[in-house]
Amino acid sequence: MSDLFPVRLREARDRRELTQAELGREAGLPSTTISHFESGSRKPSFDNLRRLTKVLGISTDYLMGIVDSPDDMAAASRIARHLGQATEDDIKMLEAVAKSLADTRKRDG
Repeated sequence: MSDLFPVRLREARDRRELTQAELGREAGLPSTTISHFESGSRKPSFDNLRRLTKVLGISTDYLMGIVDSPDDMAAASRIARHLGQATEDDIKMLEAVAKSLADTRKRDG
């Protein structure tokens, strides 16, 4: 797990204006566990990680330091929910649009 985890956990909790006790209560964890996570002295189990991200409204990838924006995976998840009924042609078109957007962003800096 990334060294970013304790920092990002505290930042996400602060953004939600929650105390450690409040986050613990909402996630079903003792406040001392939240304190240990934020100090870096303990690492969460997968189940606890999922509980925290659900309460904080962020992705596990962000909390673990895999992506840099708390919204990166949230946006991808919102899009993915709509793809269940997409045809292969729909997906190819969406890939082309995404590539075009990325190329434009890269070109424009």
